Amino acid sequence: MRDIMKLLQQAQDMQGQLKKIQDELEQMTVTGAAGGGMVSAEVNGQGLLKRVKIDKSVVNPADTEMLEDLVAVAVIEAQKKAAEKAQEQTSKLAGGMNLPFKLPGF
Repeated sequence: MRDIMKLLQQAQDMQGQLKKIQDELEQMTVTGAAGGGMVSAEVNGQGLLKRVKIDKSVVNPADTEMLEDLVAVAVIEAQKKAAEKAQEQTSKLAGGMNLPFKLPGF
């Protein structure tokens, strides 16, 4: 009975730590860039897009497809970095057990 109570307490502790990590990831900002930094995207640690910056020199009404591609690349890079940060944080919680973690929508 004592082992079960200890296990339940450990589970509650881990749940609290996971909530803390999720809050930290929500507040974190990660940046991805494309086109040599001409387009950048900022996401939070959960991979949710917060901001896109576009250098005026990249804006060409005759070639919007290139700009669309640069924005997509910047967002994907930022989301990849956010997923790596999230994996780092959750692996600390798991004590290096390398539990799988996926961002919402991935």
